[in-house]
Amino acid sequence: MSAKADVGLAKEASRQILAGGSAGLVEICLMHPLDVVKTRFQIQRDATDPNSYRSLGHSFRMIFQTEGLFGFYKGILPPILVETPKRAVKFFTFEQYKKLLGSVSLSPALTFAIAGLASGLTEAIVVNPFEVVKVGLQANRNTFTEQPSTMSYARHIIKKEGLGLQGLNKGFTATLGRHGVFNMVYFGFYHNVKNMIPVNKDPTLEFVRKFGIGLLSGTMASVINIPFDVAKSRIQGPQPVPGQIKYRTCFKTMATVYQEEGILALYKGLLPKIMRLGPGGAVMLLVYEYSYSWLQENW
Repeated sequence: MSAKADVGLAKEASRQILAGGSAGLVEICLMHPLDVVKTRFQIQRDATDPNSYRSLGHSFRMIFQTEGLFGFYKGILPPILVETPKRAVKFFTFEQYKKLLGSVSLSPALTFAIAGLASGLTEAIVVNPFEVVKVGLQANRNTFTEQPSTMSYARHIIKKEGLGLQGLNKGFTATLGRHGVFNMVYFGFYHNVKNMIPVNKDPTLEFVRKFGIGLLSGTMASVINIPFDVAKSRIQGPQPVPGQIKYRTCFKTMATVYQEEGILALYKGLLPKIMRLGPGGAVMLLVYEYSYSWLQENW
């Protein structure tokens, strides 16, 4: 009986991991160009700089004209390499933390939020080195063919700055904040609201119900966590003066950005972020749920 239970638990975990990995892969392939644009907005400092993007439309035109279509896919290999395990970790650990918290007398709303926060912190540990490489590649404005490869850039970071908090793991606390806050809002809002709105018997309307709640979840989470995202991009991206580290820690970076550029600077890149993680967040949740259901029925 114990062996059967162990097999059942292993199969359940495998379903969650496979469904989460599928969700991440689909989302990144659809939404990566918006992530490139978001990062570019977050690392630019002076609006008078002739290289600055004036608007979302201007950024798309400039990237296409100067870097070509593949410019929108700069830095995509690190997220593709990490997205399957990252999203697998995201959804799998959320389910495990939710189950663990089930033995504690917490309200469902609090259970979903705390499980989301814990899953985000776990996800950040996995993803941060890949984020450092991705941001560095996205910040590069050379044409796609002139850009260093993912592996050569990663080796460059390790050789020059090492594996620690000044090298391949710089921006770690900002990444913890970004993913922890995002997942807390994302999962907390989605599961609580989904349980409040009745299931629709019509499959199309049920899909619309889930997509709408997922869209709101991704949008709200993006708005709330973006100051951490800006801080992460500043720390992991190129520094204003080569050789001098201006952006070093999460909250100090936020304070510097606020003091020098104003409160709105902490929301740079919000529009492309919402455009990506609003529908992208809905896509992930739906791909996860439908993949998980399919695996339950067929495996």
